[in-house]
Amino acid sequence: MMDVDNCIERLYGGNLLTEQEVGQLCYSLRLLLAEEPNVVAISAPVTVIGDVHGQFFDLLEIFNIGGRCPDTNYLFLGDYVDRGHHS
Repeated sequence: MMDVDNCIERLYGGNLLTEQEVGQLCYSLRLLLAEEPNVVAISAPVTVIGDVHGQFFDLLEIFNIGGRCPDTNYLFLGDYVDRGHHS
């Protein structure tokens, strides 16, 4: 089992994960999301973020300005990985 918290801290530090690590995270996330309902309640206050298009360093800047999860609630509207270099 990989250390997800370690991966998150590395990403916050601006370090990219290996393709193998991303694959392992995606697999684990797929299992987790399969257990989740289609609609979830979000506690206010919430920061709404538009399309990030795979712009990883822009995402890090959003977290620097607005606060890290889970200290800040975020709602991402979509288009997470479709255009940016780090998609």
